[in-house]
Amino acid sequence: MDKGNMTVVSEFMLLGLCHSWNMQVLFLMIFSMLYLIIVSGNIVITILIITDPHLHSAMYFLLANLSFVDMWLSSVTTPKMIADFLRENKTISFGGCMCQILFVHFVGGSEMVLLVVMAYDRYVAICKPLHYPTIMSLHKCIGLVVSSWTIGFVHAVSQMVVIVHLPFCGPWEIDSFFCDIPLVIKLACIDSYNLGILMNADSGVLAMTCFVLLLISYTYILLTVRQSSKTGVSKALSTCTAHISVVVLFFGPCIFIYVWPLSITWVDKFLAVFYSVITPLLNPAIYTLRNKEIKNAMKRFRSYYMHSKGNI
Repeated sequence: MDKGNMTVVSEFMLLGLCHSWNMQVLFLMIFSMLYLIIVSGNIVITILIITDPHLHSAMYFLLANLSFVDMWLSSVTTPKMIADFLRENKTISFGGCMCQILFVHFVGGSEMVLLVVMAYDRYVAICKPLHYPTIMSLHKCIGLVVSSWTIGFVHAVSQMVVIVHLPFCGPWEIDSFFCDIPLVIKLACIDSYNLGILMNADSGVLAMTCFVLLLISYTYILLTVRQSSKTGVSKALSTCTAHISVVVLFFGPCIFIYVWPLSITWVDKFLAVFYSVITPLLNPAIYTLRNKEIKNAMKRFRSYYMHSKGNI
């Protein structure tokens, strides 16, 4: 590559979800509402778990961390996307683009490992209930959560070390609403095919490894409980359905984006919206609607609030 044709990149142009002004106004209202629901829903779950003594257990400690991760994952890309609906020129600085890549993979990688940890928690609770308090102690849970953040950080940094040093010589247009590795690599002034495969393999290996571990965990739970009780399958499904639903919703789009060999622009955009907006939106609803303890905690909190308000 001729170095004379290369210039220092100061910003990228994001093409967004669509070009129609009417559609952008519609998306502005829809995604603004969805983002408010995501933030408020996950904050409510986190506050409930922190303040309600009945929820001070390993499962809810991990759930509070998942709510925090979901809120952060959505906040990396969604506010920028909403703001860009009001702009004709949807630009993002080089530093901002690199930060989006770093935090998307940092938080996304952490959530993948955290979901594996939650599956392990359910395995211990269902298959080894007598040892559950000892195995899933607070100290152990904190260590597992820190491990998930560490793995996510190492994964993100391993990608950033390569991306940040790539040469760019234009055009600097990214056909999406945020910066992601496969799209940024295409803009590099090098033969990006092999590099793209390598970087996607990095993300794909993490996603597929966690997904396979999750499948093994939940399959082992169902098989173990089925052997010990006729009603075991229904009980296990009742306990694990929420976790399995979240796993499918989160890993499905990620695996298609980073493992599926074909790249179709509108499909990639839809999947990116799904795992950055829809999944963090559905997680609070899934855990709230299917969890009696969370619903009871919400009733206790509402009763306490109404009682306190009545005494004023």
